[in-house]
Amino acid sequence: MSLVSVSPETPAGEAPTAAPSSRAHLRHRFPLTFYIVRRVLAGVVTVLIASAVIFAAITLLPGNVVQIILGRNANPQSVSAIENQLNQGHPAWDRYVHFMGNLFSGHLGYSTAGLVEGQKTSVESIIGPAFAHSAVLAVATLVLFIPMVIVLGLAAGLKAGSVRDTTISVTSLAISSLPEFLVGTLLIVLFFDRLRLLPPVSSVPPGTSPLSNVNILVLPVLTLLLVSLAFGSRVLRACVAEIVSQDYVVLAGIHGYSQRRIVFRYVLPNALPPTVQLIAQQLQYLIGGLVVVESVFAYPGIGTALVNAISVHDVQVVMVVSILLAAFYVMINVVADVVAILLDPRVRTTIS
Repeated sequence: MSLVSVSPETPAGEAPTAAPSSRAHLRHRFPLTFYIVRRVLAGVVTVLIASAVIFAAITLLPGNVVQIILGRNANPQSVSAIENQLNQGHPAWDRYVHFMGNLFSGHLGYSTAGLVEGQKTSVESIIGPAFAHSAVLAVATLVLFIPMVIVLGLAAGLKAGSVRDTTISVTSLAISSLPEFLVGTLLIVLFFDRLRLLPPVSSVPPGTSPLSNVNILVLPVLTLLLVSLAFGSRVLRACVAEIVSQDYVVLAGIHGYSQRRIVFRYVLPNALPPTVQLIAQQLQYLIGGLVVVESVFAYPGIGTALVNAISVHDVQVVMVVSILLAAFYVMINVVADVVAILLDPRVRTTIS
């Protein structure tokens, strides 16, 4: 016969409950920390899955990449020698593990097209300047995007249904319906062909910075800005219009609060979390938008580098760039979710 000891604090007739585990206790005590760690781990797993899918998709492409690049110069001896340099004789899983190990160690490998031509051109030397050029374009767009989208969203949302709101909404809807390459082409026709003010090609000489000639950035930044503002202003306008219709905002107006005070005390603080998500969406859009815009203006960014690598079947560059862009996309989601929770106490209380 077994005996069960009951503590004096346990009421008669009730079974004693097990003490919570240390992990559950820490999770209950530090819910935000656990949420951030969980989101970061989920992001890492997502990147690994994306990298595996990208590697498998490129590996399973029909045809022999070495023979395609060599063309008429392909012969069994040269093809076999280059395949040995590329570890083509190893199983796909071993090549993936080797590739990811080098990627995490900071060694991005050598250009496939370069190896075929007998040159050891590192991927870093190809995509490093391209990423730097694209970063300049993206930062310039964001610096203008954030204040402009707030101004347009407030201007339309505070006067929902007015002529001002209708004008901004219709204009933004019309612009957002146009693809980037068409917006860029129209800007070239206007500012170069008609007005002769800006160059149609945004070329950057090797070893120089795009900031050495700011004129070449105007049309690409303006193209990205117009398309992103059209979407962003509509999203923020809807958010502001919903906040303005809330009872506490209406009561603030009845009690004589000025519109400036209402905006800075009630509207903007409540619009910050959606604004963070909006900026994150803009950054994610830039990943795809840069490829198109850089191609239109021949800007030597990461989009152009990716297109060039695809055209010459440079598998290593395509894989590295695709995985880095996927990692950047996932990182934006994770950071945006965490920042939005930090800014909104209502959401923090729901985390368990």
